[in-house]
Amino acid sequence: MSSRADGITFTGYFPGVVGKVTELHAEYYSEHWGFDRSFETQVGREFADFIEGFMESRDELRTAVRGKTLAGSIAVDGSLAATEGARIRWFIVAPPEQGKGLGKTLLLHSVQFCRRCGYEKIFLWTFEGLKKAKILYEQQGFRLSYEHEVDQWGAHIREQKFELRLF
Repeated sequence: MSSRADGITFTGYFPGVVGKVTELHAEYYSEHWGFDRSFETQVGREFADFIEGFMESRDELRTAVRGKTLAGSIAVDGSLAATEGARIRWFIVAPPEQGKGLGKTLLLHSVQFCRRCGYEKIFLWTFEGLKKAKILYEQQGFRLSYEHEVDQWGAHIREQKFELRLF
């Protein structure tokens, strides 16, 4: 199912989405944060596994496309919903689309999906420094629950876990 808003088409899976989501992440985080190829391969591998095991009643993928260009994406992985909570993953907005409300729209849609599914808790992993994303999370009610220093993807980051209790 797809819908349109302001020149953006919202949909889910489409052929080539695994490559496009992986490419957008790899290019953005390499350019802005110095992440190395281990990040790209992890995103590609984990996203491909998610698509392969996708269950419509449990998971969601929301993509935003302008023309033929991926403008953004977000996914809900519900595989751990009964224990840890549903997990927000692969949330990204392409730089030319940032600051236009697309990220807020994608995140709000995913939170609503989780509510409809009856998930009690949502969580996501991010890292310190993504200030605009942190504001979006906090506006939706997510709260920082855990953080630690880690060396991964060729960089030193302060990884952070945000959680939102729904019920």
